[in-house]
Amino acid sequence: LPREAVAAIFGLTALRYITMLSPIALFLGIMFALARLTRDGEMAALYACGVGPGRLLVPIGTLTSLLAIGLSWLALLTTPAAIRRIDEIRFRAAQNIELGAIQAGQFTSPDAGATVLYPREVVGDELRDVFVQRQQGDRVVVILAARGRRVMDAATGDVSFVLYDGRRYEGVPGESEFLVVEFAEHGIPIRAKEEKEFVEAVEAKSTLADRAELQWRVSIPLSLFVLGLLAVPLSRSSPREGRYARLGLALFIYMIYANMTSIAQIWFARGFVADWLGMWWVHALAAAGALLLLARDSGWLVSRRWLAGAPA
Repeated sequence: LPREAVAAIFGLTALRYITMLSPIALFLGIMFALARLTRDGEMAALYACGVGPGRLLVPIGTLTSLLAIGLSWLALLTTPAAIRRIDEIRFRAAQNIELGAIQAGQFTSPDAGATVLYPREVVGDELRDVFVQRQQGDRVVVILAARGRRVMDAATGDVSFVLYDGRRYEGVPGESEFLVVEFAEHGIPIRAKEEKEFVEAVEAKSTLADRAELQWRVSIPLSLFVLGLLAVPLSRSSPREGRYARLGLALFIYMIYANMTSIAQIWFARGFVADWLGMWWVHALAAAGALLLLARDSGWLVSRRWLAGAPA
């Protein structure tokens, strides 16, 4: 890839990584914040004032909602557009050999190994002191030229290098017969332009183009709320435990949740699950588990069990 294309791809790829890392960042951020409150005894004071785990969901839900709005914009609009742009840059770079990719003092293969090019200097669009080696069946062609430049045929789109004031050696390595030709101008076709149609990846299609991809995009901001629910009970620890006591368990649960989401997307895309079920069952199971943990920490399950066993 040309240097300017690499820089553009790095910037566009960062948007995709932001989308992928935001859920786990929010999950761990909430856990560490609540664990710090627990270690400093502030959580016990909140509980004594009647602020239980359920009340904590109000500020957490506000923060999560704001992040979910921004993440929805990234997942549904910005990231697919960025992926589409990355594919276009790679496609154009594959279709057109950029002279800017050729570096002075470095060996370069503009056609995936069939031709090796080495210029001692690159001044603007001109190459100086050029070495070229090409493989043609059993025969090897080596060309030394004083200078050269890239030429693209406007009619056919074929790309070639035109070399000036040089010498061409052609023969089979190990044999004594070689053809040596001196030339004033010599054209070297690199490859014929391949008429390929640009095909968008599934991830880069419009939001409604693929149902499995659509549910995957919606699942990213939805996972923020599920992980926010899970973070509250998982952050609770005894005063003697440190802030990172539940970190291993939290990461394990997140890995299961994230991998089950990916598996659910594949199952849905291959028709293994019903359309109405889709990928939602994974989020429903995770949310149900989080609510059960919250109910246990709030004492709701204990009070209900005690009321059920109380005499009439």
